[in-house]
Amino acid sequence: MNRDRNKIRVAVIDMNNGVTNQGMRGIQEVLLRYQKEMSVELSYDVFDLRQKGEIPGIGYDIYISSGGPGSPFDGEGQQWENDFFALLDNIEAFNTTNEHQKKHAFLICHSFQMACRKFGVGKVIRRRSTAFGIFPIYLTEEGEDEMVFNGLPNPFYTVDSRDWQVINPEDVFFSNTTAQVLALEKERPHVDLERCVMAVRFTKEIIGTQFHPEADPVGMKQYLLQEDKKKAIIENHGEEKYLDMLDSVDDPNRITLTRSVILPNFLNEALNALQEA
Repeated sequence: MNRDRNKIRVAVIDMNNGVTNQGMRGIQEVLLRYQKEMSVELSYDVFDLRQKGEIPGIGYDIYISSGGPGSPFDGEGQQWENDFFALLDNIEAFNTTNEHQKKHAFLICHSFQMACRKFGVGKVIRRRSTAFGIFPIYLTEEGEDEMVFNGLPNPFYTVDSRDWQVINPEDVFFSNTTAQVLALEKERPHVDLERCVMAVRFTKEIIGTQFHPEADPVGMKQYLLQEDKKKAIIENHGEEKYLDMLDSVDDPNRITLTRSVILPNFLNEALNALQEA
């Protein structure tokens, strides 16, 4: 089947359940910038899954599913979660039965946690306290070989915002033996807690991150300057850490670099696969 590399359809799944956020704007800005810089005819449609039950069909080339509020177990037994998991099954089935043409998916934060449940990756648990801010992410050996992270240092910095997390307790490997852990949070020897899993390649074409690769300095600064966010960060991490986060926002080698690398690399990978087809 011949495909025109310059005509790409992207489905963006909104997992925010109607809650105002910066993530959806960030994803769409990355897509628009990529379209302009790479001179590709890229179009995207947004599907409001949790609030309106909208789900894309299998006719798209690329899928990006956002973060969102609440528990990754909120959708258990509900139609929208069944539809989301069915879509992932359909993407896998399509990729299995089509030798040359492949569909790629990138899953962020809430979507990542749900996918970990679906694919049997680690254990999804509630954190003792909310993690919010700009933190270092450490690549595993597999992560250092992962094309999506090509161009980033180890560690790199990104925006992390979560009340839930994925861990791999007692070093028991994932029930999904094809999954690869690509990144972990920093080691905290003074804290007797498992390191959170920050990125996983679920299949050759489906990848996800706990953190927010779409985050940008403008949106992050707006978050940090909100009084409730400022108070929470200072209470959990101290004022020095809060001021460091403000400095990090303006550092071109931190979230600006991460934003310019991860999702564009993912899009490159997907488009290259289409071109080869």
